[in-house]
Amino acid sequence: MAQPRVVTIHYTLTNDQGEELDSSRVEGREPLSYLEGAQNIIGGLESALNEKNAGDQLKVSVAPADGYGEVNEELIQPVPRSAFEGVDTIEPGMQFQAQTPGGPQIVRVVEVSDDTVTIDANHPLAGQTLHFDVEVVEAREASEEEQAHGHVH
Repeated sequence: MAQPRVVTIHYTLTNDQGEELDSSRVEGREPLSYLEGAQNIIGGLESALNEKNAGDQLKVSVAPADGYGEVNEELIQPVPRSAFEGVDTIEPGMQFQAQTPGGPQIVRVVEVSDDTVTIDANHPLAGQTLHFDVEVVEAREASEEEQAHGHVH
């Protein structure tokens, strides 16, 4: 098996409508570095970047199954407004951290009525095909410490 690498990329992420969702190319942002095989980035993008080297440029479309998954309707639920005790204003788009049996979970408010708040625990990009325009800035061998810790230092 090849030695794991640290890969550093500049990227621009767009959706099917061509809207820019994220980019490392904006002023003040650094390129993204990840450790191959450590699940630091979505699988579909990492697979496309395997064996790419500094200077390589590519466009990658990642289907939901290889990105943030399909929308799971079970993760969209109405909850009593009383669950938001101490919060004066609740509006669609707001995010909260909920305590679940599996640990903390970020939820997004999608609808508000007098008595209930509908929340969505899906990743905001679930169900979307993601389009990446990527430039590999650097690819180097990962250190033993990076491999042991599972992330870039």
